[in-house]
Amino acid sequence: MQIKTYGILLFSKVIKENDLFIKVLSNEDQLLTGIVYGGNSSKKKNIYQIGYFLNLRIVKKNSNIPNSIDADISKPLIGTIIEDKYKLYCLLSITSLINLSIVEGQNLNGIFKTTEDFLNILVKKNNWIRSFCIWLFDLLRIIGYDIDYKINNEKKYFDTNLLEFTDNQGIETYNFPHKFLEGNEKISISNIKVVFLIFEYIFKNNHLIHYNNKLPQNYMNFKKIILNYLS
Repeated sequence: MQIKTYGILLFSKVIKENDLFIKVLSNEDQLLTGIVYGGNSSKKKNIYQIGYFLNLRIVKKNSNIPNSIDADISKPLIGTIIEDKYKLYCLLSITSLINLSIVEGQNLNGIFKTTEDFLNILVKKNNWIRSFCIWLFDLLRIIGYDIDYKINNEKKYFDTNLLEFTDNQGIETYNFPHKFLEGNEKISISNIKVVFLIFEYIFKNNHLIHYNNKLPQNYMNFKKIILNYLS
C-alpha cells in the first residue's frame, strides 16, 4: 500500500552505506518513520536535511518491515536559511524538541500547524525570537502542560514549584514576560532567559523524565548562541 503525505523531517540517520532511517512529522500530527533507500547518495542526500518540508511517498508492506519512503522538497523552502546560523540553530532546536515530544502511533493535535506557522515566520522575517518563545509555550500546551499565560496576564509571577501564576513573589517565582510575549515590550536577555528557564523546568521535570531529564543538544546549542548574541 502506498500513501502520499506532507511533513517536516525531524531526524535522519545513515544505515548501511547509502540508506537513511528517517522520522517525519506529518501534516496529520503524527510521527512517520521509514527507510529511504539510497537516501545518503549524492543524488538524494540534499533532499533529506533536518527541518525540510517534504512531499512524501510511503510504501507500507506489513508491520514487520519498515516503511519505504521517497520524497521531494516542498515549500516553505527551509534551505534559504542555511547561511543564517541563528535561524539554522533555531530550526535544529525545534526539530530536536519535537523529536522528543512524539512517538509513532501518537497524535499531537495542532503540532504540525503550529510548527509550520512558526517556520514560515523564521524563513520570511528578521524578527522571529518572540515567535520562537511563543512556540515553546505552544509545544508545552500541545503535549499537555499548558500554563495558560494568556488568561493569567494580570498576574505578575510564575511559580515553577506550583506551576501556576501568582501575585505573590516567592523563592521559586519569576517575573513572567507577559508584555514581551504580547509584543508590547522589546526583546531583552532577561525576558529570553525567563522563557528558557520556565520552559526547561516544565519540559524536563514533566516530560523528559522518560528521557533521563536531558534536553537535546541542538536546543542547548541554540540557547547558548542566542543568549551570547543578546548579551
